[in-house]
Amino acid sequence: MKQMNKAWLLLLAFPLSITAQDLTGTAKIPLDPNVKTGKLKNGLTYFIRKNAKPENKVDLRLVINAGSILEDDDQQGLAHFMEHMNFNGTKRFPKNKLVDYLQSIGVKFGQHLNAYTSFDETAYFLPIPSDDAEKLEKGFQIIEDWAFNANLTPDEIDKERGVVLEEYRLGLGANKRMMGRYLPKMMYKSHYADRLPIGKKEILENFKYDKLVNFYKDWYRPDLISVIVVGDINVAEMEKKIIDHFSSYENPKNEKPRKTFDVPNHKETFIAIESDKEASSSNVQLLYKDAGLPKKIVTVDDYKKSLMEGLFTTMLNNRFNELTNSPTPPFVYGFSYHGGTFARTKEAYQSMAMMQEDQQLSALKVLVTENERAKKFGFTQGELDRAKSQFLSEYETAYNERDKSESQDYIGQYQSYFLEGSPAPGIEWSYNAAKKMIPEINLKDVSSFLNEYITEGNRVVVITGPEKEGLKKVTEQEVLEALKVNDADIKPYEDTEIAAGLLRHPVKAGSVVKKETNAKIGATTLFLSNGAKVTYKKTDFKNDEVVMEGISWGGSNLYSNDEIKKTQFADGALMEAGFSGLKVNDINKFMSGKIANVYPYVDDITENISGNATPKDLEYMFEMIHAYFTDLNLDKEAYEGYKQKQSAFFKNLSSQPSVYFQKEFYSYLMKDNPRFAGIFPDDEAWKNSDYELAYNKFKERFANAGDFEFYFVGNVDDKIMEDYAAKYLASLPSTGKKDQPVDLGYRLAKGDFKKVVNKGSDPKSNVTIMYYGDTAYSAKEALALEALGEVLTIKLIEQLRENESGVYGIRASGYMRKVPYGSFGFNIGFPCGPENTDKLVDSALKELQKIIDKGPEAKDLEKYKEAELLEYKKSIKENSFWLENFTSAYRNSSNPEDLLKKEDKIKAITAKDLQDVAKKYLTKDKVIGILMPEKG
Repeated sequence: MKQMNKAWLLLLAFPLSITAQDLTGTAKIPLDPNVKTGKLKNGLTYFIRKNAKPENKVDLRLVINAGSILEDDDQQGLAHFMEHMNFNGTKRFPKNKLVDYLQSIGVKFGQHLNAYTSFDETAYFLPIPSDDAEKLEKGFQIIEDWAFNANLTPDEIDKERGVVLEEYRLGLGANKRMMGRYLPKMMYKSHYADRLPIGKKEILENFKYDKLVNFYKDWYRPDLISVIVVGDINVAEMEKKIIDHFSSYENPKNEKPRKTFDVPNHKETFIAIESDKEASSSNVQLLYKDAGLPKKIVTVDDYKKSLMEGLFTTMLNNRFNELTNSPTPPFVYGFSYHGGTFARTKEAYQSMAMMQEDQQLSALKVLVTENERAKKFGFTQGELDRAKSQFLSEYETAYNERDKSESQDYIGQYQSYFLEGSPAPGIEWSYNAAKKMIPEINLKDVSSFLNEYITEGNRVVVITGPEKEGLKKVTEQEVLEALKVNDADIKPYEDTEIAAGLLRHPVKAGSVVKKETNAKIGATTLFLSNGAKVTYKKTDFKNDEVVMEGISWGGSNLYSNDEIKKTQFADGALMEAGFSGLKVNDINKFMSGKIANVYPYVDDITENISGNATPKDLEYMFEMIHAYFTDLNLDKEAYEGYKQKQSAFFKNLSSQPSVYFQKEFYSYLMKDNPRFAGIFPDDEAWKNSDYELAYNKFKERFANAGDFEFYFVGNVDDKIMEDYAAKYLASLPSTGKKDQPVDLGYRLAKGDFKKVVNKGSDPKSNVTIMYYGDTAYSAKEALALEALGEVLTIKLIEQLRENESGVYGIRASGYMRKVPYGSFGFNIGFPCGPENTDKLVDSALKELQKIIDKGPEAKDLEKYKEAELLEYKKSIKENSFWLENFTSAYRNSSNPEDLLKKEDKIKAITAKDLQDVAKKYLTKDKVIGILMPEKG
């Protein structure tokens, strides 16, 4: 995990900017000139940017510089409640007409249409088509109504209480209980400790209507609002719309001041040691809060310092990564960064880690020691060179993609500029500045930050973990001792020699024996001398992206029952061993500044190898593929380190009621499958795992590259693809054998039954309704089942959320598979209150039965089609979508050209198609799983 400085990340992905730059130290960082910005007379700020990706779409965002921190004592939770009310009804879209209308133009509730409330802000997201004047106008009407014309009637407020309380219920659990105890120490004497956005249950249940109305009137006002418009639009037209829709509103005559709230400093070290019976992991967080306010990045000098800080953070975290990849890892992960806390007015230098349940003190000691090592000795030139290379590579990729960035990538940047004054200069300015400044930065520049950050004042340690018999809880005195470091014991970091390359053996190239092109989908297929096939599609969707997957029939279904039990949890350790005699840390160091990743794995019916790279670093991806096939390391020490990390991660996971439910529910469904060893490993599973067997089985599955088909999609060059395919893929070993997918005959438990699992102390339940079974695969029925899930989701949200106020979220989904045997599945899932489970299950099944009896309503089917067609038009210009299409065609023995017919297939779906699959598959046996709290 590489954590980088917040400031430079914000500066990284900005769009094409200016040609002439003033990079003198005191010069101010400019605002990206490609964004049109302005302020209306009433104080409303707007940002407008033309961006044609995705085509014919615009992202509208309404940002309110107000959140839960501004609530009165009797309003706690109402900033967030107000967000809910804006989706319930406005002047132009009363009751549920707003969601209904947006669904009719292809905007999915929750997935596209969404919002969030935090301590200091509230933001609403509205992506809509931009090629229809009426839809565009309605989009502006909606965000205008959200800002100033919400319907806050008593009936609608009371109706929404249930939904908000269900969201409140979702947040209950060990983490919230522990946070409630440590937050007052972390945010010492601060208003932030008392204003969690979800609020208080008793207030949400009982607040008077005028409290919500007052919050809306006080804080939803022009001078605290920004409207951001980015998309495939005409900038002048959008500016006129903003003026037309927002100029007439005035700020309140006696407006409340928009206060900011400090986090007071303290001399003491505060220590919070919290545990809970349902805590699923052990964590340590060490904070050194800044004494002053956050420093704004305003000038070129500020920008350069942010680059220095980013390099410092990257180097330190690279050290943590090396420790994590060691044979005796001190934690599952550990990292440090300087950045925000809960409060907008307070930043901190923070180090955190997740570790074994009994290693909290030793992990804390490692964090403190590494901070002190860097503080005392600084960094090596090699570390700095690698970090610089990594930074410049990231900047270069962002620069190369400047004309391919998605609209949503820009909106958050302009939002931060409005709310916090974060810089937004554009990638050309940022890239040119980085190219000039990064080479100038020296070791002295990056070694001074910890002297500034680490002080004994404003220090807070938060330790959280499970509470159980036999596990000793650490004490405050032990924590204080762990914070002390014997200076004489700390030695300088020792850098290691960088590898010369990724391959240690010469590659004897094969050849391309045949070449075919498919003009319909713009693909080329190379037939290699060892029997492997390479299909690639050159695209211009991204300038700096190539994605890859290789796939072959076989997989772990070819293992015996004993072999699968011994290898399934050890498989993940194989990648921890490295290749070509190089350890993971060696590979990571060599790859600094290069962007190429490869990951091989064995699935149940296939072996796969996936990856991505920039065109510039494409050869490294091919070398990695070659190395994983031919020269994977066998490293028992790496396995032991992997096992320690995995054990720490999974050991207490089932303490979480929702995870425990999944474990028990699926163990019951898989009771007749002798290969099933649980959804995650316990101590017994690790005891029975055999790393060497996993290694040998992996080598066996990857011994025959001639059975593989490799797919590449992105900005590729024909000659380079042929050359690399011949050298690195055609040279791979081949046996001439062709495996096929094997059906072992094991199935989930059959019947019509209910399984109730009791776990947890909070009043929380989860419901899963499942239909499944064998069937002959049909592409038409597969699409109809998928559509049925989307249409039923619309009805379930309408009935169980909007009408009954019984759930916060609910989802239905359907699918069909062809291999290793024809099968179907259909699931309905939702969390709710334990007292409502039976009633809501009945309601959900009634909505399904309506479709079975009468078919779906025409308007709901049209909503599905509109959303799918919009998604298809967007996705068909994405590399990952085409890659998935190639691999799906392989799995289903279908033609990848079928993707071009999908639009027609979506349009052709009828209500009868959905009714038919509902009747055929969803009127027989069903399985209901319910999580209930523990009794007593």
